[in-house]
Amino acid sequence: MSLAHTLGQGVAELGLKLPLAAEKKLLAYLDLIQKWNRVYNLTAVREPGGMLTQHLLDSLAVVPRLTGANLLDVGSGAGLPGIPIAIAVPRLPVTLLESSHKKAAFLRQAAIELRLDNVTVVCERAEAWPTSQRFDLVISRALADLPEFIRLAGRLAAPGGALAAMKGIYPYEEVAQLPAGWSVKEATALKVPGLRAERHWLRLEPAGERG
Repeated sequence: MSLAHTLGQGVAELGLKLPLAAEKKLLAYLDLIQKWNRVYNLTAVREPGGMLTQHLLDSLAVVPRLTGANLLDVGSGAGLPGIPIAIAVPRLPVTLLESSHKKAAFLRQAAIELRLDNVTVVCERAEAWPTSQRFDLVISRALADLPEFIRLAGRLAAPGGALAAMKGIYPYEEVAQLPAGWSVKEATALKVPGLRAERHWLRLEPAGERG
């Protein structure tokens, strides 16, 4: 089965209706990761089929749960989940925050080559980024445990906004250690086509906020 067929099937299973040419862009993005991976070690997953399932479809699985008028991907790495989201939802402004200069260089090149006008790349550490901008949704796929995620990026959520963490098995211990004033407003098990491992989406909000 070709990568294009597997991607199309996965998108259908997720119930997504992507913009015209989005699947072609997603496959072009996969090619870019493979090309740059040889030098920059963007991801430990090397096999294209594995990348498609573990990176592209895993990222796309959260699209139905997105809220707000803008999104920040903290610790974006190779652009996950930010770039697949930006391709799937081209009207959504997506900021990719990545502290590694090499990875940020890849993100900028990917945004140019894929013509992602809704993507902005910032090379800064989350806790040190001198910005007044705030985001309706601050998402992370593999940055840190939940208490650390809140410590690093909680300030970047807009009033009424939230943090969203993509996790494997449900992180009971991390949830039990959330700092005072924060709580899990939504926890959903995600079904990623072709992936047998558990995946969860957790939406975290400050006390008093309503999701």
